Amino acid sequence: MPQGVVIIGLQWGDEGKGKIVDYYSAEAEIVARFQGGNNAGHTLVVQGKQTVLHLIPSGVLRPHARCYIGSGVVVDPEVFLHEIDILKKAGVPDLESRIALSDRSHLILDYHRHLDAAREGRKGGQIGTTKRGIGPAYEDRASRRGLRVSDLYDSTAFEAKLAANLEEKNFLLKEFYKVAPVNMDAFVAKYRQIAERLKPFVHDVSNVLADDIAGGRKILFEGAQGILLDMDYGTYPYVTSSHTLPSQAALGLGVRLPKDTLFLGIVKAYTTRVGEGPFPTELKDAQGDRLRETGGEFGATTGRPRRCGWLDLVAMRYALRTSGIKHLAVTKADVLTGTDEIKVCTAYKIDGKTYDTFPANTSLLDKVVPVYQTLPGWKEDLKGIRSAADLPKNLIDYLKFIEENTQSQVNLISTGAGREAVIDIHRAF
Repeated sequence: MPQGVVIIGLQWGDEGKGKIVDYYSAEAEIVARFQGGNNAGHTLVVQGKQTVLHLIPSGVLRPHARCYIGSGVVVDPEVFLHEIDILKKAGVPDLESRIALSDRSHLILDYHRHLDAAREGRKGGQIGTTKRGIGPAYEDRASRRGLRVSDLYDSTAFEAKLAANLEEKNFLLKEFYKVAPVNMDAFVAKYRQIAERLKPFVHDVSNVLADDIAGGRKILFEGAQGILLDMDYGTYPYVTSSHTLPSQAALGLGVRLPKDTLFLGIVKAYTTRVGEGPFPTELKDAQGDRLRETGGEFGATTGRPRRCGWLDLVAMRYALRTSGIKHLAVTKADVLTGTDEIKVCTAYKIDGKTYDTFPANTSLLDKVVPVYQTLPGWKEDLKGIRSAADLPKNLIDYLKFIEENTQSQVNLISTGAGREAVIDIHRAF
């Protein structure tokens, strides 16, 4: 493992980043999260036991690894503390000494969640958010009215900023959205208690991480969502509220990445999407249902069924170009086992014209007719395979096809849900 590895999703999120982070964290000393919020769910299976985390980095299940949450992450402190409780109950050791939360992270507060839910519930206003308050928190950060973790420990400043915010937020909640406003006194009392519990975890993460990099420690940089949900480069407006490209790793943690950092893009062997927005290769038939049921394609955060479709290499080439990524980890190949023929989208047709690029205009994406190439499937069960040499020939050919059509290299393949079901594949080629 190089000193740094950045893990990025290349689709619309849910690519299995948590599992790949867990795989690399066997060697990593630090796992650092750099953007997003608790709208991202990482599902890990270790010795048959499933753990779902939304804020705390996946590496926390490795007892030797320290986990950092950078200033680029918006943090719901109640969710953070709930995850701490879950991990303690599961017997995960030394959390206070192993988890560091940036004092510069912006807080997701009660009124952010209320506003998010009210907007999504308003007729004609649905984007498909998780209603966790992520977008409103990032809005406050951009408009310079956000409250940060450090504000919790300056009661005078906290209450003054809060009073100014509540004047606006309560007006919107009560007068525009017709929902209950937030009570100032109850709010302050609640967050005093939260601040006390949070205190052992609060650090200057940028400073601590810079020392770790200078000391040569191996660091895994963990992203959330996927490039097709990026604020600028995703399917706007059906995107998340943060930047999901690998460049955000440095910005969201306040450090210069190690020189030998590996940038690794995670992609499913097929494609999924949660929520609204264009999805050119979506399957609204029995094959789509099969992928959903076999792959367990239900959101770790919301429980919503994921939309499923064939692998889209047009979107994937776009994600690779905008991110500069050349190395891949392919997950959920086992879900395609038993499929006689596998289709891969290699181009788009829009109004009779062929495109090999990903358009910015979502109305154009809604008109896409995928151009497919059909490849033979495989019948062999992958779940017990632990060597690249034992993978089915048709799967190897499928991975080669992806490499050749995206000018990338498959480094890893996941062949099952468990921690052990990851194979270093590129040497087999």
